[in-house]
Amino acid sequence: MIITTTPSVEGHRITSYKGVVVGEAIMGANVVRDLFARVTDVIGGRSGAYEAKLQDARDVAMRELKERAIALGANAVVGVDLDYEVVGDSMLMVSVSGTAVVITP
Repeated sequence: MIITTTPSVEGHRITSYKGVVVGEAIMGANVVRDLFARVTDVIGGRSGAYEAKLQDARDVAMRELKERAIALGANAVVGVDLDYEVVGDSMLMVSVSGTAVVITP
């Protein structure tokens, strides 16, 4: 399945619009990860623990988007938008949305 941020897929024609599809993932961070992230913030550098958690959340949200598009009979999702939010003190949320479509070459 083609999933793209662009409104169309080059070399393909959209023959049917199936509707908006969304995928969300909210991941909690733990106390140990928070502690190491704070240390990283103080001394500088990247927080690998949080980056890994964001990657996991992004993967879950994209998988959910794809599954919902397939359930509608789509073979592509166009106009995809990714959003990141912090929920509460230690929750990370990734939401992804787009338009499920049927494309032909």
